[in-house]
Amino acid sequence: MNLKTLSSEIGISKWELDTPALLVDLDLMEGNIDRMAGYMKKAGVDWRPHTKGIKVPAIAHKAVAAGAIGVTCAKLGEAEVMAAAGIGDILIANQIVGAAKIARLVSLCRHADVIVCADDAGNVAELGAAAAAKGVTLRVVVEVNVGLDRCGVEPGEAAVALSRQIAGTPGLDYDGVMGWEGHASVIKDPVEKEEACRACVELLVRNAELCAAAGLPVPIVTCAGTATYKISAHVAGVTEIQAGGGIFTDIAYKSWGADDLDCSLTVLATVTSRAAPARAVIDAGRKTMFSSVALPQAKGIEGVGTPVFSAEHGSVDLSGDARRLKVGDKIEFIVGYGDDTVYLHDVLYGVRNDRVEAAWPIEGRGKLR
Repeated sequence: MNLKTLSSEIGISKWELDTPALLVDLDLMEGNIDRMAGYMKKAGVDWRPHTKGIKVPAIAHKAVAAGAIGVTCAKLGEAEVMAAAGIGDILIANQIVGAAKIARLVSLCRHADVIVCADDAGNVAELGAAAAAKGVTLRVVVEVNVGLDRCGVEPGEAAVALSRQIAGTPGLDYDGVMGWEGHASVIKDPVEKEEACRACVELLVRNAELCAAAGLPVPIVTCAGTATYKISAHVAGVTEIQAGGGIFTDIAYKSWGADDLDCSLTVLATVTSRAAPARAVIDAGRKTMFSSVALPQAKGIEGVGTPVFSAEHGSVDLSGDARRLKVGDKIEFIVGYGDDTVYLHDVLYGVRNDRVEAAWPIEGRGKLR
């Protein structure tokens, strides 16, 4: 992306941007950051927001400035981007496997304070050998399966045994346990959701207590996303929360319980065809804002239906005043699910009072390795 072109867009009206364009309302986003940071502080837990859906280091820095202790990343490549931008404390909430990635991981320890997850004894041995050979110390937390049945060692003695192995491995520093109660996050009934979430997180805490009883200090007990942090943050023994999606918030997160946060992420699209009175076609399709989790919704115009997407275009039914839309008009859509949208774009435009204030390259885009 040409930085000169991006600079020339600063100060213009968002409605002047070429489309499709990914926008974030800075006032709403900064409000979300402040509310989340304040909530964690009041609950007495640290905040380490996940950046897998954010991918812009400048926004991670805003969270740190508001009180976050660092960030969580899904992939090593994302962690490298955040470290290069000056984020110093990074949890990679997944396992790093294979010689090539492990070599990158231990090299990254020279430039940031990195924590990685483990759930396999062989992987632990490889991590330790690489770190010792590099002359660095790698922080490791044991991922515990608290019910999601994805990654994670089984609770109980298996978690204690792997923790002991990490603590006794040269080059590694045992830092505690991690769990992810993701399957509880989408439960609709609030009572059922709280019960399920608490059961998962209390299981994680019990495993931390087992490790402590075995003589292992457990400084970190980390868990929770945006859909569960209001429950998990109040479970005694939890030390930090990874919720990050709420920084943007979207239709999916709203449906999962982020009712006090504002949808700040939108896509601006242009009407390219009005071939039928009750239909408009826009220049934004699956490659722009499609999501299998939640579909986008038009903002500020009554009568614009939910888009039906092809690869490059969207077709929307129109009713009432929306039938006044003509070719060349622009429609702003609230993003359905940011994690499925941000990575599709090269640039995120930060907008305040409808004026472009920032144009951030999405540096974490494509960092799948």
